[in-house]
Amino acid sequence: MELKGMISKLIYRNDTNQYNVFVVETEDGEDEVMVGYLSGIEEGMYVIARGDYRENKQYGMQFFVEEYEVAMPDDIVSMERYLSSGVIKGIGEITAKRIVKKFGMDSFNIIENEPERLSEIKGISPKKAREIGVQFLEKQELRNAMMFLSKYGLSPSMAVKIYNEYGNRLYTVVKNNPYRIAEDVSGVGFKTADAIAMHGGIGVYSEFRIRAALVYTLNQAAGLGHVYLPKRMLLNWTIKLLSQNGQEDDHDYDSVAETTEVQLSNLAVEGKVVMSRQNDEDIVYSSYYYNKEKDTARLLLETRMVAEYSEKVLEMTVSFIESEEGIELEDMQREAVKQAASNGVVVITGGPGTGKTTTINAIIKYFQMQGEDILLAAPTGRAAKRMTEATGYKAQTIHRLLEFSGGGDESGDVSVRFERNAGNPLEADVIIIDEMSMVDQALMHSLMSAILPGMHLILVGDQNQLPSVGAGNVLKDIIKSGCIPVVELKQIFRQENGSDIVENAHKINNGEPITLDNKSNDFFYVPRTNVNDVATETAELLSGKLPRYVGCDAMDIQVLTPMRSGPLGVEQLNKELQQVLNPPARDKKEKEFRNGMILRTGDKVMQTRNNYKLEWGIYGGKGRFKVEEGMGVFNGDMGVVKEIDDYNEEVVIIFDDDKEVRYPYSLSDDLELSYAITIHKSQGSEYPAVILPLFSGPKVLMNRNLLYTAVTRARNCVVIVGSGNMVASMITNNDEKERYSSLDLRLKEFDSI
Repeated sequence: MELKGMISKLIYRNDTNQYNVFVVETEDGEDEVMVGYLSGIEEGMYVIARGDYRENKQYGMQFFVEEYEVAMPDDIVSMERYLSSGVIKGIGEITAKRIVKKFGMDSFNIIENEPERLSEIKGISPKKAREIGVQFLEKQELRNAMMFLSKYGLSPSMAVKIYNEYGNRLYTVVKNNPYRIAEDVSGVGFKTADAIAMHGGIGVYSEFRIRAALVYTLNQAAGLGHVYLPKRMLLNWTIKLLSQNGQEDDHDYDSVAETTEVQLSNLAVEGKVVMSRQNDEDIVYSSYYYNKEKDTARLLLETRMVAEYSEKVLEMTVSFIESEEGIELEDMQREAVKQAASNGVVVITGGPGTGKTTTINAIIKYFQMQGEDILLAAPTGRAAKRMTEATGYKAQTIHRLLEFSGGGDESGDVSVRFERNAGNPLEADVIIIDEMSMVDQALMHSLMSAILPGMHLILVGDQNQLPSVGAGNVLKDIIKSGCIPVVELKQIFRQENGSDIVENAHKINNGEPITLDNKSNDFFYVPRTNVNDVATETAELLSGKLPRYVGCDAMDIQVLTPMRSGPLGVEQLNKELQQVLNPPARDKKEKEFRNGMILRTGDKVMQTRNNYKLEWGIYGGKGRFKVEEGMGVFNGDMGVVKEIDDYNEEVVIIFDDDKEVRYPYSLSDDLELSYAITIHKSQGSEYPAVILPLFSGPKVLMNRNLLYTAVTRARNCVVIVGSGNMVASMITNNDEKERYSSLDLRLKEFDSI
């Protein structure tokens, strides 16, 4: 039996086995409850389902789907879905309904051949009608792509993303390597790409699928921070991935493992992966990260050369700086200035309150007095802004320092491109990079490629912070190698000012218990025994108590949480905090997106992935002339919603470094509210006050390193809300997830040559 219709409601979905319960509005207008194992279906899709009716004791008669296909029928329903998908600026859901109601089956023909007639519809001016007509013609290729991709169960919004990534190359990608879509397009996982591949007839354990799964697994490992994987782990992860397609087969584990290992060897012969041996264990790199790590080590050692300097002049200059600035450097701070002056590369590390900023300022003054050109940078816009405020010397993001020029080209290469590189190096004598713990392997390689031997490179950071979001463990590996001069600042200065934040941070790092008696002026504990009460208290602190105490705006206070999901996770807390800090109002425009997120003017938001193609501008003056422009918005960048433009269907965001970006509604998945963010995403930032809701969580996550990072993000006040036992447990838990990187070994190898 066959039924056709639109999915009007998803009642239940099991993400593990893709069992769905949903309602379909059939062509005769009846609502049918359907059940079955369907992958990738969403509300609004048109399905052709084959099966039969079965009696369910609890829910009554249901239509059990045995076979199905997702279609984009050439009828009014599909036309309305297409027009309301966000493809054509100026047409939203309401306007789409008006168009198909007015013109019916002639809607597409009218828009394509007589667009001026659209002005007959309320809300569409003659100018807007012409613009829609032009866009419609331009989007013909996109319409064809959406029709093509709908066969694979992809929603219109996902089809738009895929088309935006590949253009007309998508047909070649789908035919030759659909797994690449999972790597390149946000929101498409291996399962979706795999479903496309299966639809195209690729075998469960085909050579192509196994090779794609191996490469995909290595790329996923990089997303978890690993530069390489032990071979046994790579094989296990890949075989597990291969078996998740839901099809039964006659292959046993040993035969699949053998076939997978053969394909891994083939990839190594082709140079797509690199196999090595380390600590009596076989390991596997993607060739991309192997070459980046190896080249970074070589470049660091080439830049390391000893510089000429006069120790007498150095001592006199430092004394003069101390006199002029009214400071007195302690021994290790003086040593840091000396090492910076006498070496091509030096690392300066230390915890909070140990005088890193004072040391950086002294180094800047020293090189200024030598007539040297100096550049300052940090990994994020917020960290660069902090660096500027602390030094009085302009700092910028590393991407802007290297003159980021986009990513991706017609061949499909999505690597990042910088104008500053080996062929066009940076023009400076001294380069100082702050918050080095955030710098991943790929970015470090790009930085080193733009630095010439003879320059001074000073790397500053706290090695006890969480590692970078991207692959690698650059700062720790450089320090661990022993090949680069390192100065560790240990003397705590801010403790003299009565800062319990600094004292407690060092206690946490040392594994010592902290006192939560609320006798402090800047470190507080609000005990709560119920998880819902923790969330409620967090909102109440933000809505009145804490801003008044700290003397800042509530929007400047940051809630940091260990997790994304759950009652104290980012997703739930942001919904609650949005209602407290930026509730609906007549003068605030808002927009609800397909993923359920509501954005309104004034909301705090964060970019959740690197998007190398988004354009930005910095504007100045009353006429809002463009001061600077460029491309690229990056994972972790934070900003505020300035405008919601329904006409152009765009959200306008102003980021921390004053970049203004216009987001098409179709890219809303790249954004999330940021009243609460994960502790990982707070790296490199400093806030007037921080609220930490801590109640429960997995041991592997709730550790000392995480708590230390969270506490050190606060400048004036920390408030922990929840369980004191959890705080104590985190301090004693020094287990950290192992991160597979080997920059330290590469440095030692080159240094021994």
